[in-house]
Amino acid sequence: MKNTSNILFYIRRFRANKDGKAPIYLRITIQGKRAELTTNRFVIPEKWSVEAQGMKGTGEEARTLNTFLTSLRNKVLQHINSLELQNVEVTAETLRQAVLGLDQEQHTLVELFDYHNLRMKSLVGKDFAIGTYKRYVVTLGKVEAFLKHQFNKTDILLSDLNHAFISNFEFYLKTHDELENNTAMKYIKNVKKIIRIALENEWIDKDPFIRFRCTYKDPKRPYLTKEELEALINKEFTMSRLTLVRDSFIFSCFTGLAYSDIEQLTQDDIKIGIDGEKWITIYRKKTDTRSSIPLLPPVMELIEKYRNHPETIKNKTLLPMISNQKSNAYLKEIATLCQIDTYLTFHVARYTFATAVTLSNNVPIETVSRMVSHTSIKTTQIYSKVVDSKVSNDMKNLKLRLGFQPHATIVENAV
Repeated sequence: MKNTSNILFYIRRFRANKDGKAPIYLRITIQGKRAELTTNRFVIPEKWSVEAQGMKGTGEEARTLNTFLTSLRNKVLQHINSLELQNVEVTAETLRQAVLGLDQEQHTLVELFDYHNLRMKSLVGKDFAIGTYKRYVVTLGKVEAFLKHQFNKTDILLSDLNHAFISNFEFYLKTHDELENNTAMKYIKNVKKIIRIALENEWIDKDPFIRFRCTYKDPKRPYLTKEELEALINKEFTMSRLTLVRDSFIFSCFTGLAYSDIEQLTQDDIKIGIDGEKWITIYRKKTDTRSSIPLLPPVMELIEKYRNHPETIKNKTLLPMISNQKSNAYLKEIATLCQIDTYLTFHVARYTFATAVTLSNNVPIETVSRMVSHTSIKTTQIYSKVVDSKVSNDMKNLKLRLGFQPHATIVENAV
């Protein structure tokens, strides 16, 4: 059966570059099946002729472009004849690959990842935090491990990526690496960014993520209750290292600041706020977003407590901080000594600030979101859970506002 083929050049107006020129694409249709690829050529939309399949006019630019398109069309026809003579099935996709192999430099996923990570590394401390860069390095390692596991390859062409690749990568992360859903989605989101670079550079024509959705499950964020927080504050420790870690943890509970932000705090970060009171005003290390937090009495007491500590004087910091790794290890000891069942890490303090300290005490979520420097309230909603005691108090207040009398309990009635 002879192949029925059609070759069409067209432009994509919505992808016009900063000069207002639209990219020209080649669509190959064989037996009703389509394949598309970029020609790496651009034209002002108003100068494009749909009927003539080329640029309007007789100037040098139009002649050069139209000659190139004619040459490319002829090459496609030659490929069709060549494949037919070899008794190779001619499909739109095999033809597309043949044309790409001759006329375009092909790019690979690992190559693009390396390119991205190298650029990101050079911008650490300027546009990115070191932790962000490291996460992309880890993501690349997982992609390479997946390629070896799934295809026994060290790399893959960008043009070979599709929805199945992304779905299989998700399955691999959740089964082989045994990652929780949200952790797996973070790695997939990093891959999605790399694919976006390929799309913007027109190294691929179709987005393999177009039908894939990164779905996140509402995580359970541990936090301390009011009673647990009071027990932690009032506990006396015989070892100075535990006291230091407990105090830095309490500092975070009443500011919402992460470990990486607290360890860099200096006296210069304390400002006089709009209310005439002392505030901490910084740009968070992780997100480079502004965070302004009024200082509560426990925070003021801790700053004063360590004002003349040798380490704070030496490092010009507000608190003498022990490394994050050791702090988290010591927090396990502290939890045991304080009879706290919650699995303590430094980040639990940030959750405690959002939940037990602020939201549970009627601080609006918009205010909490601003203090913890979230760009979206949706993120704050993940951190902050309304505890049962607040629900109970809110409903009691509602009953009073509606004129209902509090009901006696069943136990009281029984008596």
